[in-house]
Amino acid sequence: MFPSVVFKSGNNGPGILGGPEGGPSDPSGLSPLGGQTPPWLDICTMDRDLSEDDSVADLSFEAESPLAPPAELLERLPSYDWLFQRGGQQIMFPPLEAPGRPLEQRCWSSFLEHRVPLVTEEVAREALLSFVSSKCCYGSTAAGDLIIQELKQQTLCRYRLETFSESRISEWTFQPFTNQSVDGPQRGTSPRLWDIKVQVPPMFQEDTRKFQVPHSSLVKECHKCHGRGRYKCSGCHGSGMVRCPSCSGAKRKAKQSRRCQMCSGSGRRRCSTCSGRGSKTCATCKGEKRLLHFIQLVIMWKNSLFEFVSEHRLNCPRELLAKAKGESLFKDENTAVYPIVDFPLREISLASQRGIAEHSAALSPRARVLQQRQTIELIPVTEVHYWYRGQTYVYYIYGTDHRVHVVDYPDRYCFGCTII
Repeated sequence: MFPSVVFKSGNNGPGILGGPEGGPSDPSGLSPLGGQTPPWLDICTMDRDLSEDDSVADLSFEAESPLAPPAELLERLPSYDWLFQRGGQQIMFPPLEAPGRPLEQRCWSSFLEHRVPLVTEEVAREALLSFVSSKCCYGSTAAGDLIIQELKQQTLCRYRLETFSESRISEWTFQPFTNQSVDGPQRGTSPRLWDIKVQVPPMFQEDTRKFQVPHSSLVKECHKCHGRGRYKCSGCHGSGMVRCPSCSGAKRKAKQSRRCQMCSGSGRRRCSTCSGRGSKTCATCKGEKRLLHFIQLVIMWKNSLFEFVSEHRLNCPRELLAKAKGESLFKDENTAVYPIVDFPLREISLASQRGIAEHSAALSPRARVLQQRQTIELIPVTEVHYWYRGQTYVYYIYGTDHRVHVVDYPDRYCFGCTII
């Protein structure tokens, strides 16, 4: 294997995100910080131990459905007054800024000296034999007896851009009140969404978590059962008994003198919906009679991917090349990466510029970028032409691990298999 080259951008690169303070009352966000990394972007700061006031409770209970905010909170949560004006849900995100300076020139000559080993006839045959042995309906006779006529080899470049971002949504929700401690407005003002510090997952690993916003809770009577904890059964209308399905309430079946065995001649049976109680436990409050309303913070960490494979003259499917294992040629990872502008293959430079622009345009209105990573890999592809029993066939070997794609294998026992 050839050595890979890792490029690490400097620590003084400009931050690409605006401040988290921006919200309905401050739509412009934070003012520029002169190129310094904002303190809210410092992962170490976000990962430190949380104070009692700033900590949030992780939620394992998901409400049945969001409710309109309780009227009692309308004048008690000034930090979240926008929730009452915008349909009960709000997305708050800082703006995204483009990098402020071009990427410095690099010398690519040492990178381009990397060469993936060529595929020989022996390697090509072994790769096909290994592929055939993994298929239940493929015979190995053709793979062993075929005559290789030509090997067409080409090395492609695959560019990848990953952007790891964080977005936050707030909404009203509820859960049954079981006499737990109530963290309401009387304990203080609720922090704004981007002031709440949480543990960030490892970079480029997607996750979604829900938290209860501090000081936003209020206990109210359940609106479904009106505080009773139970409601009348719709199956028996509260009587606990229903008409016997066997005799339809006649106490004996038609044209029979004996009484109905299912209802013992009573014409009625116990309601199976409520087990004869006449009422059911309220599904909203779970019988607790009261609900705990609060603002829920939903944080989503997403890894956006942009991928491009350089043009090639072979007919190997492009979707296979996107998944192929390659030889690492270049890696650049930082809070914000800059477009590649001077790569010898112009289409790779253009792909880098297009990918960064697309991610910026897609994420700037709704998310905060935590980390970006761009890579260039070499993907070897070999088109193998071979002769077997008077006919010529083709298969492809791609990736550094010599994966195989067969176009039309001559030694198959069935036609229901999917060729990959």
